[in-house]
Amino acid sequence: MRTAAIFCVLVALSPVAAQAELPDGARQMIEAAIATGDVAKVDTVAAVARSTWPGEVAAIDALVQPFHQARAEAAAQQAAAAQEAIRTAGLFERWGGEGQIGAFQSSGNTDAVGLTGQLQLKREGLQWEHNLRASADYRRTNGRTDRERFSAGYEPQYTISEGIFAYGLAQFERDQVQGFTARYAASGGLGIRVFDTDSLDLSLKAGPAWRRTELSSGVAESSIAALAGLDFDWKISDRVKLTQDANAVAEAGGRAVAFIGGDSTSINLVTGLEGRLSSELSARLSWTLDYNSGPPAGAVATDTLTRFTLVYDF
Repeated sequence: MRTAAIFCVLVALSPVAAQAELPDGARQMIEAAIATGDVAKVDTVAAVARSTWPGEVAAIDALVQPFHQARAEAAAQQAAAAQEAIRTAGLFERWGGEGQIGAFQSSGNTDAVGLTGQLQLKREGLQWEHNLRASADYRRTNGRTDRERFSAGYEPQYTISEGIFAYGLAQFERDQVQGFTARYAASGGLGIRVFDTDSLDLSLKAGPAWRRTELSSGVAESSIAALAGLDFDWKISDRVKLTQDANAVAEAGGRAVAFIGGDSTSINLVTGLEGRLSSELSARLSWTLDYNSGPPAGAVATDTLTRFTLVYDF
């Protein structure tokens, strides 16, 4: 209401208002639209007034101009304040993200228990973006551990120009079932944002990489590799009815990272479908593929995992 009052004062002080050139009906109609603060409504009413009183176009424009000027100044001030807040934010401020958790247990012919969890944190600045990811999967079947994978990664990105960014990546993995107690990776390179809209995001990146793998046998290997990555998110629709009781936003997305080296190649692919149950809570169904070209004796090259988890945004 205060903003609307300011607009009315500006209109009252304009030269055309003082001259009272417009018919009272036209003036009252435009001032009523200005009082709402709705730009689309003001433009529509002004357009109708111009077509109705073509001889008073200059007076109508002068009446509407202070409204648009005030709106532009307010928007500029808000944008400047937002940039200043980002610029002066502390190291632990402006972080957001999501956490996922899921579990299962079965008994009878097969005794199994499993846990899965994932945490993603993101911090966006004027040019820098920081991403932290951590995940854990554990499954024990008939007294034998057949899934035990832990990973963590940090990836900063720096926007060079619109659609082009540089990235860095530091990553740790542990998967004894696949035959390694620790695997470290570091990479840096360039990326491109192919799509960056409210409904569709797609980015590609590539660069050289270094990896060190510590095998369960005690042998350690280091190698130079190449990294290729893809990040994809697609908001299918605004309101998708997933159940009778919950309307939800459905989103599909995925991530793929491949380390390609002369001695070994590994690929991590995650594809998921997410339904928003509330403003903060979602249900997610995802499929993960882990491929390692040189598995140890007794292990297979490809692992897959299907997860159903609850996701909490914060």
